[in-house]
Amino acid sequence: MRELVIEGQEVLVIPSNYKNSVIGKVTEVRAGDFTLELETEPQNILINTYCEFYTQTKHGKLYFDSFAKEINGKTMIIASPAKHKFLQRRQYTRVKYVNDFEMFYNNNGYKITTLDISAGGMKIKTNEKIDIEGNYAITIPVSETKSLSCNFQPIRIEKANEGGYTISGQFTYNSTHDKMVLTQFCAKRSFEIKNK
Repeated sequence: MRELVIEGQEVLVIPSNYKNSVIGKVTEVRAGDFTLELETEPQNILINTYCEFYTQTKHGKLYFDSFAKEINGKTMIIASPAKHKFLQRRQYTRVKYVNDFEMFYNNNGYKITTLDISAGGMKIKTNEKIDIEGNYAITIPVSETKSLSCNFQPIRIEKANEGGYTISGQFTYNSTHDKMVLTQFCAKRSFEIKNK
């Protein structure tokens, strides 16, 4: 684990109730565990109860399951996992995600179809003329009952051969929590797609 988790690295901790997700920084790495210093005190994260962990390494996005051996205020000692896996080399897990949406800019609605999505951004197609300087409000459903709102900023617009435009862009979030929700959603979708 020492070659994967290093001091200063940011780690996202997602318990069974993702609303209690927290971000921490690795402050010490030992043979059997490592120490995380969290941004806020953990809520409803229990000792010896498994959580999901995500972090970016030089090898790609790392995912593993583990548990807290000790919790003391904002400090958690995490057991080294028995196994881990790399989701992909991108900073964020990107998954195929085809849905029809509407996004809004300057009180105007724009009909789009998403092609893929990650916590960093998405690729869409549309017949609408999109302003590359625009900051578009969009609501993304992540389950039958939950959705999150964020802004989409176009980075690249290409004219499609079949007409319309293909647009890649990035998200900006109203809260870190929304970014964590989309990170978890994409990681789970990636796992489901690979195991079909």
